[in-house]
Amino acid sequence: MQDLKGLILSGGAGTRLRPITHTSAKQLVPVANKPVLFYGIEALVAAGVTEIGIIIAPETGGEIREAAGDGSRFGAEITYIVQDEPAGLAHAVLTAADFIGDSPFVMYLGDNLLRDGLSGLVSTFREDRPEALILLTPVEDPSSYGVAELDGERIVRLIEKPKDPPSNLALVGVYLFSSSIFDAARSLEPSWRGELEITEAIQKLIDDGQRVQSEVVRGWWKDTGQLADMLDANRLVLQELETRLQGEIDEESRVEGKVVLEPGARLIRSVVRGPAAIAAGAVIEDAYIGPYTSIGEEVVVRRSEVEHSIILFGSVVEDLGTRLEASLLGRNVKLTRHEGMPKTLRLLVGDRSEIEIV
Repeated sequence: MQDLKGLILSGGAGTRLRPITHTSAKQLVPVANKPVLFYGIEALVAAGVTEIGIIIAPETGGEIREAAGDGSRFGAEITYIVQDEPAGLAHAVLTAADFIGDSPFVMYLGDNLLRDGLSGLVSTFREDRPEALILLTPVEDPSSYGVAELDGERIVRLIEKPKDPPSNLALVGVYLFSSSIFDAARSLEPSWRGELEITEAIQKLIDDGQRVQSEVVRGWWKDTGQLADMLDANRLVLQELETRLQGEIDEESRVEGKVVLEPGARLIRSVVRGPAAIAAGAVIEDAYIGPYTSIGEEVVVRRSEVEHSIILFGSVVEDLGTRLEASLLGRNVKLTRHEGMPKTLRLLVGDRSEIEIV
């Protein structure tokens, strides 16, 4: 089998994470202080796939190019491919036809996280040589996903967002294809959503008698397109941290559990209870940082408590008087209060916002 290429889809608009994604690509929102997109690139490289194409949208492509660069920092070679309109995953595949050529390839949705990586899947694909290998996982709400109907272990049918799901096995955002997927995609008509659906392209392979295999996810998988899933992914990644304390911790501060404190970060009269990650240049003063929290670069938290949250670059949280939890704050947000007795806050706040709770 030829060497596999990688194709990462990073063109989606991220409507479910607005207002964060009004000003930033959803694939660059960080989990444990690393952009979601980078996890996908690293997973491909770890599986031996180093020639990677990234599908980008005209609106957010420049930001993604700037963040990931030419791929050399990951040990990869990245080619950027512009998809002019979000016309479906099968359309994205066709957009990448010149880059892929006749090579087999891994397609990975850029806002997905897969705990156990891709190495096992790539090995299975190389050994068994099916026309497609898809990854499935049980989900609580299969009507929100592409769903597989199986007869034993054989895939009978794939349905995109069915009203009456035939199973609870959803397609995870990782697919391995031979070049035969291109002819299948070219044969499609737009769905009721106006898109060329990858589920229909794979169904075409099945209908034509081609071999399509599936595997059920081991470990965990997350689509980080919504706030709850983003926070859950952050929690899962932070659980696997190894403690690294490279910043400054004064004598009155205390660190408990797994904590990463990057160089230049400072703890002043504060408690950090891990798992938690605090990025370079952050200042935590007279504050409490609780488990499952990621504090971005240059963030300031003073006289406040933060738990199970993600706070992005340059934001300031001061004098809240109550605990901030289950929240995602964008870049350069200012969150303060003066008086009163509020209850728990749950916030999804866009970049450059300023909030004063009175």
